Amino acid sequence: MTKHIFVTGGVVSSLGKGLTSASIGMLLENRGLSIRMQKLDPYINVDPGTMSPYQHGEVYVLDDGSETDLDLGHYERFTNSPLSRDSNYTTGQIYLAVINKERRGEFLGQTVQVIPHITNEIKHVLSKLAGDDVDVVITEIGGTVGDIESQPFLEAIRQYSLDVGKENCVYIHLTLVPYLKAAGELKTKPTQHSVGQLRQIGIQPDFLVCRTERSLSHDDRAKIALFCNVPVEAVIEEKDKDFSIYEVPLSLVENGLDELIIRKLGLKAGKLDLAHWHDLLHRLRNPNHEISIAVVGKYAEHHDAYKSIYEALDHAGIDNLAQVRIQRVHSEVVEREGAERLLAGVDGVLVPGGFGERGIEGKIQAIHFARQRGIPFLGICLGMQCAVIEFARGVLGLEQAHSTEFNKNTADPVICLLDEQKTITDMGGTMRLGAQPTVLVPGSKALECYGRADISERHRHRYEFNNAYRKQFATNGMQVVGTSPDGGLVEIVELPEHPWFVAVQFHPEFKSQPTRSHPLFAGFVGAAVARHAARGERAHEAERR
Repeated sequence: MTKHIFVTGGVVSSLGKGLTSASIGMLLENRGLSIRMQKLDPYINVDPGTMSPYQHGEVYVLDDGSETDLDLGHYERFTNSPLSRDSNYTTGQIYLAVINKERRGEFLGQTVQVIPHITNEIKHVLSKLAGDDVDVVITEIGGTVGDIESQPFLEAIRQYSLDVGKENCVYIHLTLVPYLKAAGELKTKPTQHSVGQLRQIGIQPDFLVCRTERSLSHDDRAKIALFCNVPVEAVIEEKDKDFSIYEVPLSLVENGLDELIIRKLGLKAGKLDLAHWHDLLHRLRNPNHEISIAVVGKYAEHHDAYKSIYEALDHAGIDNLAQVRIQRVHSEVVEREGAERLLAGVDGVLVPGGFGERGIEGKIQAIHFARQRGIPFLGICLGMQCAVIEFARGVLGLEQAHSTEFNKNTADPVICLLDEQKTITDMGGTMRLGAQPTVLVPGSKALECYGRADISERHRHRYEFNNAYRKQFATNGMQVVGTSPDGGLVEIVELPEHPWFVAVQFHPEFKSQPTRSHPLFAGFVGAAVARHAARGERAHEAERR
C-alpha cells in the first residue's frame, strides 16, 4: 500500500517546507523508492497564474500546462517524480470542485459543509497520486499551523490516517527555534506552541524538523522532545545553510531522518548513495572561474520572482566549473540611469519573462548594450520579444516598432497576439501553456547546445513574433533558428555574427536540474566564461606591454 508523508509548518512562514519536502523525496528516491510529490495551497485563487510575482513569486509551469506554486520547481530540481496538475491543489480548486458537484445535484439535497464535503474532496486529491507503482506520496501543506485558511487541509490529513491506517502515514512538522541574542540562547517555546496547536487539531507529529541558526544542544532537543511528545531522535536539526540549498539533504541525512521515516513506515529500501550529490557540492565549492551575469528584470528586487532563473544559472555554473555572481538589475533603474553604468563589466546579460509595460524600455536598453558590445545574451519569453523590438528599432530602422501588448496602434507590430488568443477574455489558465515541440535549424547555436533537432519546452505567453517581418529580420542578420513543427510560430532567434546571442519564446529554466543543467543555460554561461577569460588575457597582455 502507498505510504503518505505530510509536511506541515509552524511559527512563521517561509521556513522552507518545499525544500525540506523535496530533500526528503530525493533521499527516499535515492534509496530505490518510487515517490510522488504534492503541494496543497490554502489561498482561494484557483491557481497562481493571475497573482502578482511580488506576492507569490514565480509561477512554475508543468509539461501539462498547469500553472503551479514555485515549490514544485524544488520538487523537479531535487527528484525525478513526475508532476502534473494533480501535484498542486488550492483552496479555490477544492471549493470549485465541491460547488460544481452541488450544482450537478451530486449531494442529493444535503447541506454542503466544510466537514465532510470539503475535507472529503481534499482526501480525494490526496489519494490521486497513490497507486501500485508508488511507494510514498509526500504532501506539503502550505501556510502555517494556526492560519484559518489551513484548517480544512489539516483536518483532512488528520482524517486520512484513519482512512488508510495510521501505520501508513507520517507527519513531519517544520518549525523554527529562534536564537535571542540578548538572552544568548535558543528558545523552544514557539515550537512547543506550534506543536500544541497541531495536537489540538488531533495531529501528533512523528518528527520535528527544527530550523535554527545555531546548533541545538542535547538539552534543547530533550526539552523539545518532552514538551512535544516525541522521542529525542525525532527532533531533527536543520541549521541555516549559508552556502547552498543543495546542502539540505545532507543535513537531514546527518540527523538520520531518511532512516527514521523508512523504519516508521516499514518500507523496504536500499542503501543511500549520495556520491553524485557530494560531487555537485564539490564543484560548487571549488570553481575554476568566477563570472558575473546581469539579470535585468522588472521584479529584480524580489528573489522568488525569478527563482528558477537563478537556480538554472547556478546549475550551469556547476556544469562549467564556474561561480556565477548574479547582479539583479531592475529594468526601471536602467531606464533612469542607463545601461552603461549598471551593466559595465558584466560577462553576460539575461532578460527574463514578465507581463505589462513597466520597465520594458529598460530591458530594451540592456539588450542594445549587450548586442552592440558582443556580450553573451540570453532572452527568455518577454526577453525574446524585447530582443526582437530592439533589433527592429536599432538595425531595421523601424523606430516605432513595438509589441501590441504595450502599444495596440504601433506602426510596426513586430510582436503580436497569438491567433488562438484573440477570442479569449478570461485570464486564468488561458495562455499558451505547457510543453510544446520545437524544431531547430542546422548550424545554429541552439542546435549545438541541445545536440538534437527536435526538442520540447514549456511555454507561458500570449504574444509571438509577427511572421510578416520574418524575411526582413533574416535579411538583416537576425535568424529564426527554432519554430513550431509546422513552421508557423517562431520559438528561437539568434544573431550568428554575435559571440552568443540567443532568445527563446519558452522557459528553459523550468527544466534545469543541479545534476543536469539546461543546455541553453550551460551554453550561455560557457560563453560568459569564455568572454571573461578573453578579457583577462587582454588585461595581462596590456600589463606586459
